[in-house]
Amino acid sequence: MPSPGSAVMLAAGFLLAGLVGLAGWRSKALTPGGALGAMLIGGLVFGFGGLVWAAALILFFVSSSLLSRLTNARKARAIADFGKDGPRDFTQTLANGGVALLTALAVGFRGHDSPWYPYLTLAYFGSLAAATADTWATELGTLSGQQPRLITSGRFIQPGVSGGVTVAGLAASLAGGAFMGLMIFGLIQAASLITSGQWFLQDWFLLLVLPFAGFIGSLIDSFLGATLQRLYYCERCQTATEHAVHSCGHPTRIVRGFSWMNNDAVNFLATSTGALTAILISLPVLLS
Repeated sequence: MPSPGSAVMLAAGFLLAGLVGLAGWRSKALTPGGALGAMLIGGLVFGFGGLVWAAALILFFVSSSLLSRLTNARKARAIADFGKDGPRDFTQTLANGGVALLTALAVGFRGHDSPWYPYLTLAYFGSLAAATADTWATELGTLSGQQPRLITSGRFIQPGVSGGVTVAGLAASLAGGAFMGLMIFGLIQAASLITSGQWFLQDWFLLLVLPFAGFIGSLIDSFLGATLQRLYYCERCQTATEHAVHSCGHPTRIVRGFSWMNNDAVNFLATSTGALTAILISLPVLLS
């Protein structure tokens, strides 16, 4: 196989990512802009990161999209005022995959032989674990039937309001991170067996690191959602919303957070937290 960073790998990456983006658009998991974002991120991840990186990204996208499709009908009724349903657009793909994109570019610049490569790889995997954990928590937590509580105060809040958590959602978050940890560890073993004929069990710590990184990233997402993320209130309908103009057509007033801190900004910060967490708790292994 051509080496990562070569023209052949980049061309193959954009071709594969374009096909995945097209499939996502055809299945209504992505808007046209979302498909473009997926192609941009996927092409660079495959071209610079390699096959294991690309396969991990596909696992995140496919698992999250399938879960979203399975739960979309009930979820849409539950959180119609909070803009978290429907196909992902360009901004949403960058919010979830922006850290992955940046780490891929860094690897392309520094190379796989750089002493920074293990740290960049951990950041990449940690960001995917956080994105998966948060997606699973949102999809399954909203449908659990449990009344969410605000993570900062514990008071009951309306389903769909950012910052709300449930026991089911927290469990789903941990499961999402564990899923990525198990799948990534399996991908590494498969790649090692194919290329060298041997297992690569030194990466066993990913089975513990990635669930934890994903869970922490998801918690940060909820915390930011409860404190800094914008929340509006419609006086006419007496309900909270994340839209400056409610679905009824009535202007709303901001009651919490900053107007620029939307769900996409929170997602990017949460995946960044997952990346940083994966690096920090892996330091004893990396430095040993």
